[in-house]
This record gives sequence, structure tokens and C-alpha cells, in this order.
Amino acid sequence: MELKNKAIIITGASSGIGAAAAQLFASEGANVVLGARRSAALEALAKTINQANGKAVFLAGDVKDEGYAAALVELAKNEFGGVDGAFNNAGIVGEMQPVPEMSLGNWLDVISVNLTSAFLAAKAQIPAMQARGKGSIVFTSSFVGFSNGGMPGMGAYAASKAGMIGLAQSLASEHAAEGVRVNALLPGGTITPSGGEGNPAALDFIASLHPMKRMATPNEIAQAALFLLSDRSSFMTGSPMIVDGGMSVRLR
Repeated sequence: MELKNKAIIITGASSGIGAAAAQLFASEGANVVLGARRSAALEALAKTINQANGKAVFLAGDVKDEGYAAALVELAKNEFGGVDGAFNNAGIVGEMQPVPEMSLGNWLDVISVNLTSAFLAAKAQIPAMQARGKGSIVFTSSFVGFSNGGMPGMGAYAASKAGMIGLAQSLASEHAAEGVRVNALLPGGTITPSGGEGNPAALDFIASLHPMKRMATPNEIAQAALFLLSDRSSFMTGSPMIVDGGMSVRLR
């Protein structure tokens, strides 16, 4: 029970990596606070977890909203007594096109959902972890924002994900002595609802880019997040942890 009795906030929890993480963390003893925009999906997931003898509560909202980040923390405090960890996983890819053709609206939306939400989450979560005397924050970044992983047409996405790594490292430096660890998780291609399950040709192409010749399952990425949130990674902070099937090696 890697996370026994720990209260963990998970954003982007309604599907994909977030939903897999919620079920995995709960199976490892965590009390999970589920966040995403789709209330019905969160309710169904919380019901599944609770029926399996886990403990889950949920609150739907927009990660771009500072009040929502604070509300998730308050929910964790009220239901479970505090916050021990957070998997800040919500994100979007946005329009895939060259920067000269990209709208300002797309740029601002991707940066806001991916990067500004990480700032807002940390701003709300860190004081709660300081009150506990320790804690672990994980941001879902991407190989696209790191180690020559830039992909054509993904300027906004790459910038947001690279920014998350910088934010994680700055926060790690600021709060390490307080027992609060902050790391970034860098997945490769993962089979998720936003990843094109309905287009087998696209999935085959993405899989072929990886040296392992396949994409990750959401549970594989969730397992890596579990490691970063657990005490097994107690001497890790400020790390961009790559879980990308060898993509970053191929791109070097």
C-alpha cells in the first residue's frame, strides 16, 4: 500500500491517465480527490472507486480557475484532513500548426490549461503540504518539451510542457528543505481519449516513432506517477522523469 491514508489530488481525472491514476492510487490506499470538467464522468469514477472499498470524492471545474485549485485543496482538507500529494495531470494539445499560422487564442488557451493551471495548483497545494510537513507534487509534462523532443506544429504545446519542467525545478529548489518535493513526469505517446483511439492509422504511426514500437497504456504512466508520489522517490525532487518508450533517445 504505497499511498496508504495519503490524500492525493488528481486533475484531468475523468479519463485517460488521470482516471487510471485515480484507480491505481486508491488501490494503493490513497484517499483521492478527483478533478476535471466533466462532473458525470467524475461521479462515475468516484462510485467505482468507493464500491471497490477505496475512498474518493470529486469536484468538477476548470483548472484555469484559481478558485477551483483552492477548492480542490479545501475539499481534501474537509474530507481527508489535508493534502499529501497531487498529480496535476490536466492538459490539452491544442491546434497542431506552424506558429505563423497559429491563432493567439490557441496559444493562450494551451498555455493557460497546461502551464498556468500548474502554477495555480502549486500555489494552492504547497501551503497545505507545508502544514503537513511534507508532500509531493507531480506535473504531467511531455518529452515534447524536453531533450530535443520538439515536434513540428506543436509550438504552444511544447512551450507549455517545457515551462512546466522549469516551474517544477524552481518550486523544487524553493521548497525542498520544507519536505515538499516537486517533479515532472514526461510521458511518450499514450493511448488516451485525446490521443486518437478512433484512428488506427494515426496510432500505428505514433507507435512506430517509439523505439519500443508501441504506445504506453494509461496505467503505465500512472505507475510512474505513483512512484513519484510515494516514499520510494523520497530523495527525488526537481526531476524531469522520462517515461517515453525511448522517444527522447531516438531524437537525440
